[in-house]
Amino acid sequence: MKQFSLFIASLLLTLAVAAQNITYDVNFTHTREMKTSGKTIVKSGHLLFDGNDQLTMNYTDPEGEYFIVDGNIVKMNLNGKKTEVKADKVKAVDLQRTTLLNCLAGNWQEAAKANNAESMVAISKGIHTVKLAAKGKVQRGGYSSVELTYRTSDGKLLKMVLVESTGIKNTYEMVP
Repeated sequence: MKQFSLFIASLLLTLAVAAQNITYDVNFTHTREMKTSGKTIVKSGHLLFDGNDQLTMNYTDPEGEYFIVDGNIVKMNLNGKKTEVKADKVKAVDLQRTTLLNCLAGNWQEAAKANNAESMVAISKGIHTVKLAAKGKVQRGGYSSVELTYRTSDGKLLKMVLVESTGIKNTYEMVP
C-alpha cells in the first residue's frame, strides 16, 4: 500500500509539474569531481532556461566559459575549448542536451528513458527527490546515475547530480 501511495503522490506531482512551464533565471554552482585523480573543480555562473529548448549557462568563474543549447545547436566554451555542434549529428551531445533540458523542465521520466534508466521517487518535507540509475551499459554522453532534487511547491530544480560512465560527478546547485 505504501508503494502505491508513493506512486500516486509521484504521479500527481509529475502532472502538476508538467502543467507548468518551468523557467529559470538563477545563479548556480557546478562542482566537478574526477574519480580517478580525486581532483575537484568548482565553477559558478548564471543559468537561463526558457522551459523548452533554450538553455544558457554563462560561467562567471571561470569567466568566459559557457554551455548553450539553442534548439538543436549546442555551443560550448569549456576549459578554453570552443565547440559548436548540431545535436542531431552527434549522438553523445544530443543525449547530454536531452538529459539537461528534461531534468530542468521537470520531465525526469524522459531523461530516464533517454538514458535507459530506472527511476525511484521520494517525497518529503517540500522536497521531491528523483534518482535515475542506468539499467545497462551507459551510452557515450549518457549518465550512469542522475539525482534530482526538486522543490515540491513549484517543481523547480534545486540540485542536479550527474554521474558520467567514467565516474566523473557533476553537481549543479541553484543559488537563490
